[in-house]
Amino acid sequence: MRVLGVDPGLTRCGVGVVEGVAGRPLTLRGVGVVRTPVDAELGLRLVAIEQGIEQWLDEYEPEVVAVERVFSQHNVRTVMGTAQASAVAMLCAARRGLTVALHTPSEVKAAVTGSGRADKAQVGAMVTRLLRLDAPPKPADAADALALAICHIWRAPAQNRLQQAVAQNRLQQAAALHASKPASQHASKGRTA
Repeated sequence: MRVLGVDPGLTRCGVGVVEGVAGRPLTLRGVGVVRTPVDAELGLRLVAIEQGIEQWLDEYEPEVVAVERVFSQHNVRTVMGTAQASAVAMLCAARRGLTVALHTPSEVKAAVTGSGRADKAQVGAMVTRLLRLDAPPKPADAADALALAICHIWRAPAQNRLQQAVAQNRLQQAAALHASKPASQHASKGRTA
């Protein structure tokens, strides 16, 4: 599985591509940051992010795009910019028919380091180890994007099994409900007055 991880941000949007499967060594395909000027108009910044992500999608052809799930932060301006960059990444993926997976920061930290409260240095150190790199990717946004991709590769098999089990359970419940209705109710549905 080849995953493009996106750590959304208006000024620095981290991007990283990791390939592999759970339980096997992973391979780094590319890592970087899509940057936009702080003084540029918001619309132009979002277009620049879109163009940057489209270039990564063209070059690396991922099967999945894993994006950090935006949730409440203390600084409303920061969360708004992050949410806007996140939406651009999801739009780019959806336009190509790619699966979009959202992971919270604590899910990513827990998957990569074993602790949902790990700091950026710990995440960077584990990404370095897991991808057999000489040094942590810089800036931290790039390392975070790789951590998102790693998290998705490792969590996807379990999530798929869980989703399949939930879907199967719903089908069984619907079949049981249908079977428990009297035959007269089944026959009356086809008739009109």
